[in-house]
Amino acid sequence: MASLAPCLLRRRPLRSAAAAALVHPRFSVGGDAGTKQGAGRKGQPPAKAAKKMSRKAKVNQLKWYRLKAKKKMKSPNPEVRIRYKLEKAKRKEEWLIEKLRKYEVPRSPEPVHDPEILTEEEKFYLKRTGEKKKNYVPVGRRGVFGGVVLNMHLHWKKHETVKVICKPCRPGQVYEYAEELTRLSKGTVIDIKPNNTIIFYRGKNYVQPKVMSPPDTLSKQKALEKYRYEQSLEHTSQFIEKLEKELEDYQKHVALFKNRGETLETISSEETNVDDLTSSSDTE
Repeated sequence: MASLAPCLLRRRPLRSAAAAALVHPRFSVGGDAGTKQGAGRKGQPPAKAAKKMSRKAKVNQLKWYRLKAKKKMKSPNPEVRIRYKLEKAKRKEEWLIEKLRKYEVPRSPEPVHDPEILTEEEKFYLKRTGEKKKNYVPVGRRGVFGGVVLNMHLHWKKHETVKVICKPCRPGQVYEYAEELTRLSKGTVIDIKPNNTIIFYRGKNYVQPKVMSPPDTLSKQKALEKYRYEQSLEHTSQFIEKLEKELEDYQKHVALFKNRGETLETISSEETNVDDLTSSSDTE
């Protein structure tokens, strides 16, 4: 039996080329597969393979761009210099807006929160209690992120109230922080102080959640990155306003100088005409 095995293997019928083409149509030469590919490209120009730029070509291109920018920056015409700076600042502004879109966290649908109704006496008592106690949560340059809400819940484990100190804070921004923290922590705002301090009350039937840091908030690192991009965007927009004003002032100055030159030319031409008339009258 062992000696018959190689003979049987040798006598196995071989597949024809047509059968192989049917099994593997992608290996067929000039068959149906080729006609299908050609049918899809009818009426379209043949696609050209994109040429890869060599390293030397890229370096030369960068050098050309730098030389072009240097010429604009050292141009004797102030308008060319201002326009170049303005275009560069606007490109940076668009880039920063695109970057900040990545840090927008979509709000998840939350259950309707029914805030507790407190009497004036209760509010007064909680306000005095919050002022006396020393426990607080800082909100710094990062703004409101998951760690702030986590710290509030940790304070509410042993205290009814907690102070949230917002520094640095722009005028009116403390109210935005109060609204955002109320939504995330489900607490109640008792008072907002002039020194940008918010007193929060946890509630009568407070139960500490299992996940104290909400999922629809940024991490500490991402909050800092977002703050840096926001600061850069603010400074860039201020710089754009300054350049636009500078360009407008320069154009006004050029127009005024042009009008003054035209008036001087008209006056000089009138004087020459008067001189001609006087000289002609003297000769007569």
